Amino acid sequence: MIKKHFLKEIEISGTQSRGAANSSKEVSKIQSWLNLYAFLNPSKGTSTGIDGDFGPATERAVKNYQKANGLTENGIVTQELFRKMADPMIKAFTQPVEGTGLRELVVNAAKQHLVAGARELTIKGEGNRGPWVRAYMDGSEGRDQLWCMGFVQTILDQATSQVGGSFTNIVKRSFSCDTVAGEAQKRGSFIGYTLVRNRVYHVQPGDIFLLQSSTNSHDWVHTGIVVESNGDVFETIEGNTNADGSENGYGVLRRTRNFMKSKLDIIRID
Repeated sequence: MIKKHFLKEIEISGTQSRGAANSSKEVSKIQSWLNLYAFLNPSKGTSTGIDGDFGPATERAVKNYQKANGLTENGIVTQELFRKMADPMIKAFTQPVEGTGLRELVVNAAKQHLVAGARELTIKGEGNRGPWVRAYMDGSEGRDQLWCMGFVQTILDQATSQVGGSFTNIVKRSFSCDTVAGEAQKRGSFIGYTLVRNRVYHVQPGDIFLLQSSTNSHDWVHTGIVVESNGDVFETIEGNTNADGSENGYGVLRRTRNFMKSKLDIIRID
C-alpha cells in the first residue's frame, strides 16, 4: 500500500501504566482506542477522557477493558494489549480482501472498514480526530481535515495493492474532492450526473460518487463508494458522514442516496 500511516496507529513505543514515565502521545492513543471500543461495547465502562494523562480514570477504563476481554485486570498497557485494542484497524487494513476483480475488491475492502467501526473522535471539543482519521489522512487530523476522500483513497489503495496495482492510476492522490474531480475530467473517467440520471452510463459497484454543490457546478463537497445501484438509488459506503448524509459527520456508514434528487457525479474505476 501507498498509504501506510495506519502502522503508526497500531503500535506504542513502550508499556504504559499509571504512575510510570508515560508518553502523553501514547497515552492519548490508548485512551482513543478505549473510547472506540466503548462505541461498539457501550456497557463495558471503557469510555474516558482523552487528555494524555494516565490517571486513575484511565487505569479503571483499562481494567474494565481487560475484564471485558477475559484478561488479567492490572491496568497496564503492554504492546500486546495495545495491539488487541487496535485489532479492528489491524483487521480492516491487513486482512486479505475477498474477491477477484477490482470492483469486488473495492466494495469488500470498504465493507471491512465499515464492520470495524471506523469513526472519528471528538478530542478537546474538536472533531475529525482519532486514529482512524489519521490513518485515512496520512497522519493529519483536526477540524478542517474532512476525511471522506481520505477514506475513499485508502479503500482504492487497499484494493489495487492486492492485485499489484496503484490507486493513483485511478484517481489523483489528493484529499480535495475538487482536485480529484478535475483530474478525472482530464482523464476521461468523470461521468456527470445528467448521464447517470438518463442511464447513459450505468453505475457499477466500486465506482466513486462525488456530491456536487447545489450552488456551484465546479464544487464537490463529499464523496464515497457505490456498493449497489437499484432504480434511482445508490447504496454507498462513505466516510465522514452521518444519518443525514453530512459531508462532515462522524463515521463510516452504509447509506442510501437518491441520484435523481442529489447531483451525484461519478468517477469510473476501470
